[in-house]
Amino acid sequence: MEKKAVAAVAAIREKTDLIPKVGIVLGSGLGGLADQIEQPCVLPYRDLPGFVPSTAPGHAGQLLLGHIGTVPVVCMQGRLHYYEGYRMEDIIFPVRVMKALGVQVLILTNAAGGVNLSYRPGDLMLLTDHINLLGTNPLIGPNDEETGPRFPDLSHVYTPALRKLALQAADECGISLQQGVYLAATGPSYETPAEIRMFRTLGADAVGMSTVPEAIAAAHCGLQVLGFSLITNMGAGILDQPLSSEEVIRTADARGHDLQRLISAILPKL
Repeated sequence: MEKKAVAAVAAIREKTDLIPKVGIVLGSGLGGLADQIEQPCVLPYRDLPGFVPSTAPGHAGQLLLGHIGTVPVVCMQGRLHYYEGYRMEDIIFPVRVMKALGVQVLILTNAAGGVNLSYRPGDLMLLTDHINLLGTNPLIGPNDEETGPRFPDLSHVYTPALRKLALQAADECGISLQQGVYLAATGPSYETPAEIRMFRTLGADAVGMSTVPEAIAAAHCGLQVLGFSLITNMGAGILDQPLSSEEVIRTADARGHDLQRLISAILPKL
């Protein structure tokens, strides 16, 4: 494990000896799930070696460790994005720290634009696969064989058994859950109508600016992965209205409780 990850783990261990089983990354407007963590140990990114601050709207930029029900968790309340100007190694660093803390399952969430014409704002989508159009890969560079293989298999990034469990939990909760492919673009500009049409042709159901780097890093180091998108808006050109970050946050605030309820129902089943 690289020195800065060792230093980050040591700094966390000075504050808490909790061994998290599940790591959760909260996307834009979805930070409310952190409120369910009982007696959390709150660690701002700025206080942790190797972490960089989150600058995206709706991202608090802190790590929380505690329990949701009986399940020990570590939660990123705010993620890092490529469009913020960070290196890929900065973006995936928290995933590797989570692994070193003891995490076995990583739950990734995001706010996304709908590409599939049958989707509507407010829908939840279970990620079945992804398309990486970020123009880079977080594993480029020297490989640490202790972390994972040089050429990891991504045939099942989003663990099939966990997806089955998520569908079961959604049914029990009475929550409608779409299933689809997430496409990651760099942003920070929203896509053009022509790009959205291209993404649909490529087989994408939703588009966003995150998640894929963390998913690749998690698969590389042997974590099981579960991913969810909250469809906060439709992609450019589908509806006759401009796109805005305010709409994303507003829809996430209004519909994020369903995703929080779903994740809370999934955790005891892990």
